[in-house]
Amino acid sequence: MPVKHSLETDLKRGIIFGVGAIIITCIIFWHFANQISANELHRFDLRIMNLIHSFISDGQTRLMKLITFMGATRVILISLILVVFLMLVNRKWWEAVFFFIAVSGASFFNLVLKWIFQRERPYLNPIVIERGYSFPSAHAMVSLVFYGMLAYLLMHFAKRRVFKIIIVIAFSILIFMIGVSRIYLGVHYPSDVIAGFAAGTGWLIACTLCLRINLVKRKTNL
Repeated sequence: MPVKHSLETDLKRGIIFGVGAIIITCIIFWHFANQISANELHRFDLRIMNLIHSFISDGQTRLMKLITFMGATRVILISLILVVFLMLVNRKWWEAVFFFIAVSGASFFNLVLKWIFQRERPYLNPIVIERGYSFPSAHAMVSLVFYGMLAYLLMHFAKRRVFKIIIVIAFSILIFMIGVSRIYLGVHYPSDVIAGFAAGTGWLIACTLCLRINLVKRKTNL
């Protein structure tokens, strides 16, 4: 009973924190979505783009292309299939299901949001050319969900605290740099990336929260 009560108490706290965090991410997303055509947001984007573009060099460009490749659709898709397969082999049924729902759902919602807002991509001499709408960034949104969900599951399986800290730091840096690479390469405005991170964070929290509820309920009903 004490273990069951502790799990349920932690779950209730997690739900309260999760709902609060989702509300915050929705506010951040809506702030940028509501200002897409505003001059103030345009100036905000240009200031950050000019700062990042001041570091352009051949070496940096090669690095940024490699980093952005880590968030490419084909890389995420192949990695998703591989991770889900490994989970199924190890009988992590629910983890596999929620992982697939999280990543595929993020991709779907990103397409819907792009269609709703239909923002054109930056026009300031992009290093690479991308088609499609710009807001929110799919690389930022889907990569955050994929790598964030992967980090969450690895932390769930990791035993030592130091490993959990390493996982959080490593994946956070990777996600952040994928977002920066999109601005550096000139295919997204900073507000596209921030909005993508906000939308992805909200969806990631919702998915991990649902997974946690499922796992706790299964444990307490055993």
